[in-house]
Amino acid sequence: MISIPLVFAATSDIAGRTRGKAFPVSELDKRLKRGIGWTPTNVMITCFDAIAPSPFGSLGDLLLIPDPEARVEVDFADGGPVERLMLGDITDLDGRPWDCCTRSILKAALERLRSCGGIQLVSAFEHEFQILDAGEVLPDAYSLRGFTQRRQLGEALMSALDQAGLTPDTFMKEFGPNQYEVTNGPAQGHRSADQAVILRELTRIAAQRCGEQVTFAPILDPISVGNGVHIHMSLLDENGSPVTYDENDPFGMSSITASFIAGVLKYLDSIVALTAPSDISYLRLTPNRWSAAYNNLGFRDREASVRICPTSSADPEKIAKQYNFEYRAADSAASPHLALASILHAGAQGIEDGLPAPQVTQENLSVLSEAQLSDRGYTRLPQSLEQALQRFEQNEVVTRWFPAGFASIYAAHKRAEIAHLGDRVVKERCSAYSKVY
Repeated sequence: MISIPLVFAATSDIAGRTRGKAFPVSELDKRLKRGIGWTPTNVMITCFDAIAPSPFGSLGDLLLIPDPEARVEVDFADGGPVERLMLGDITDLDGRPWDCCTRSILKAALERLRSCGGIQLVSAFEHEFQILDAGEVLPDAYSLRGFTQRRQLGEALMSALDQAGLTPDTFMKEFGPNQYEVTNGPAQGHRSADQAVILRELTRIAAQRCGEQVTFAPILDPISVGNGVHIHMSLLDENGSPVTYDENDPFGMSSITASFIAGVLKYLDSIVALTAPSDISYLRLTPNRWSAAYNNLGFRDREASVRICPTSSADPEKIAKQYNFEYRAADSAASPHLALASILHAGAQGIEDGLPAPQVTQENLSVLSEAQLSDRGYTRLPQSLEQALQRFEQNEVVTRWFPAGFASIYAAHKRAEIAHLGDRVVKERCSAYSKVY
């Protein structure tokens, strides 16, 4: 069949969707300078393709400028087309970052962190997803049989990630029905968020090439497990040396790490609207689901919102390189760029304010009374998206981290998403999101 190769220039928008336009590869040099046209009201398109009330109306023009360092070209060698994708930044016509560009918002958060003594971020996103319409559900948690059933998908996906410039790490059958996990190696700065977008899209494409459909929706069944995104982070100084670990701390936290995590915990209930931003995300963020329910730091505890992860060495120098902490109150309804930006702003606020090291929990907080939790400084995370949006809007410290007007745009967008669901029952809501993510 005749063909002019196209490349898809994309943004990860505030709905957590990858949207954009394709253009001929032969025009790449021109598009790197001039971009492609974009419309401000596009930011109000919800994940369900309804348009929220827009402050922009039909007015305005923007540019989506593809980034050559975020270019992906993958040939599945199955007779199908080569997949070509480039992530980019949204600017105004004069080249200034647009206030609602999630990639630019993340870059601003990284610059703020850098201003805290030259601190740089290394991070990686760990993803869970499920196969849709996969027939009979077998008891295959973590099993070889479960892996073998999707070996073709796993191997195609690992190859695709490698071709895309990511570092393939693991692919496994997870605990839930037809649930799998895929991980890739860490990257610096905004590249880890870029790679999270690329991984999600390549997972969907690889599954389609294998004759299947997948979903990263936060939860498919309220009585079953959910699909989380766990964001692993460590910090480097301006010379690229690890500064996350201190062997003299009982839990290994350096003073910078402690203040960063303390900031995340202090503002967690106000940023979760951006890291777990769907109506059904809060079915997953409940006690005893191995997700996150309180603003606590756990030591190797998969119920904690932030977890200190294990290392596999006795050598202090190697431990310093391996040592990382994990943010667990996130899912794939969030743009990776916006989720990471909100975490970094909270952490940078903690460093700037010199917050002391948080208490580290090694217990089940769900057995404590509300009074006991309050006495120890713990807060139950929001239990609905509306509650999360209210805490976000009411926290002036948090809303000031973002460009003027962003908070109201984001809240209006998300409330339109809630309104679209109307009076659907929980399972119908889960089903609606399964078709989106």
